Amino acid sequence: MASAGPATALRTISSSSPKLHNTRSPFSSSLSPPKSSLSFTKVLSPALISTPKLQITSNPSSKTYITCRSQASPSESEKPIKVHELRVYEINERDRSSPAYLRLSQKEVNSLGDLVPFSNKLYTGCLQKRIGITAGICTLIQNKAEKKGDRYEAIYSFYFGDYGHLSVQGSYMTYEDTYLVVTGGSGIFEGAYGQVKLQQLIFPFKLFYTFYLKGIKEDLPEELLGVHVEPSPSVEPSPAAKACEAHAVIQSFTD
Repeated sequence: MASAGPATALRTISSSSPKLHNTRSPFSSSLSPPKSSLSFTKVLSPALISTPKLQITSNPSSKTYITCRSQASPSESEKPIKVHELRVYEINERDRSSPAYLRLSQKEVNSLGDLVPFSNKLYTGCLQKRIGITAGICTLIQNKAEKKGDRYEAIYSFYFGDYGHLSVQGSYMTYEDTYLVVTGGSGIFEGAYGQVKLQQLIFPFKLFYTFYLKGIKEDLPEELLGVHVEPSPSVEPSPAAKACEAHAVIQSFTD
């Protein structure tokens, strides 16, 4: 048999070759995620937009200046903080068994660790009214023989009857004036902070305090204020205040 020609062979191979089919799944178009029809637009609340004011000023040389002023309100931190001054006398009238010296060091000389609980009477700076008491404790830190005194770490409170109380903490030295920090308060003294100056008049019987208070919402009541008597070792409360007569005490004063 005669062999087939080249053209015939090519036709045979072409017709016998497998057909290439479209391998794309008929479901591929339906499985592809649809394009989102949602669009997002950034919206700013009018309350959050501070619109500046523009001011155009011309000078004789024909130069123009543009000033931009923001309408935003000044920061609260820029407002001045009011300082309230309060002056009181602390007087030990030797009728409260105060102070009580607890010699935990078991040494004859005042030494580190000795404790001194105390409570004394409080009078207004004008010495005309009894206002309450102090109550607290001092821990001896160091005996200063050369200064004939001691250094304590003190934690105590000043009680003012229905008005509330103030708490202080810090170094208390029996041989010089010191400052303590005001750590807080209650009643009209809620939120109080600042410092208090302690002046020794006669240790441990007469002390004079000047509070510099911040954080108080309202002005202090007049009966806690008044013109103070200049501190000196000879100062004394009025007889009416010492006797706790009705007109010479604050309401529900702490005793």
